[in-house]
Amino acid sequence: MFKRHKSLERKRELFQGLPQSTMKNNTRNFHTLSQLVLSAGPLRTTRAVKLSRTTHFEIEILDAHTRKQICIVDKVPQTSTIHDVKQKFNKACPKWYPSRVGLQLECGGPFLKDFITVQSIAASSIITLYFTDLGRQVSLTTIFLAEYSGPLLIYLLFYLRSSYIYDVKESYQRPRHLVVHLACFCHCIHYIRHLLETLFVHKVSAGHSPMKNLIKGCAFYWGFTSWIAYYINHPRYTPPSFGNRQITVSAINFLICEAGNHFINTVLAHPNHTGSNACFPSPNYNPFTWLFFLVSCPNYTYEIGSWISFTVMTQTLPVGIFTIFMSIQMSLWARKKHKIYQKKFNSYVQRKSAIIPFIL
Repeated sequence: MFKRHKSLERKRELFQGLPQSTMKNNTRNFHTLSQLVLSAGPLRTTRAVKLSRTTHFEIEILDAHTRKQICIVDKVPQTSTIHDVKQKFNKACPKWYPSRVGLQLECGGPFLKDFITVQSIAASSIITLYFTDLGRQVSLTTIFLAEYSGPLLIYLLFYLRSSYIYDVKESYQRPRHLVVHLACFCHCIHYIRHLLETLFVHKVSAGHSPMKNLIKGCAFYWGFTSWIAYYINHPRYTPPSFGNRQITVSAINFLICEAGNHFINTVLAHPNHTGSNACFPSPNYNPFTWLFFLVSCPNYTYEIGSWISFTVMTQTLPVGIFTIFMSIQMSLWARKKHKIYQKKFNSYVQRKSAIIPFIL
């Protein structure tokens, strides 16, 4: 209390020491300023004006092997993509068309996707990219059409029992079993479905792949089809051990798997499941799509189911070996895609398997 009285006395002494005119002027100035602020209304925030200046980049393209400069692509807008850069590079070097050009940020690094923007990889106004010749490229549509049309025609050639393949007398002496005709029907249905989906369902027209992949794919499918068709359509072919019951059950299961595969591919071709704004594929009212609740890649599950059914229906060694190879390859594809789904949609894929429910 004693300290508080002292401070009040000091303040009174200070005010008493000032002249009266000064105090009145200060009071009037404060009153005038407050009236001015109140009459002006609420304060308005000034918006920051951003100057939109178009930034252009200069891209230096070096050879990935020799590190020598090939060309410089200048005046590249910040909204341009890698595909736009490839097109400008093609104008400077016409012998390398865009699908053949592979661009990397560093030697040995991953190739940049065509949809990546230049601005997202730019650390400064000058960008250095490394060029790799990917070799002669073929569109994915061409590859799939060649891989699937070959087995269809090859199998029909063996089914007709050409005189260049089988003995004509033996072919007429031994009548064909029902499973031979049913196998031809199922085999044709399988590859006709693949061809129609390639043309009207799958969105692969913009993709490209090296020519060597076309050769590998055709050699695999065409070679195995020739081996399979030779055994099944041979005049000495013996039907399955358990007769018509084994044939009927496996044929029904084959058709169910083919239908499921088609409906899954139709769901995957939906716009919401492709592109940069993709979402995790989800089942709909169709029961064939409910397999999405258990696995991430049900189309591969149905594909393996089709070939297992075809193996049981025909009971031949070549079909079984082909089914094993197909199952291994599709399991690798499914696990790779499952990992991608886990990174993007972890909450959806957490309790799912890749291809076989609860196992793989």
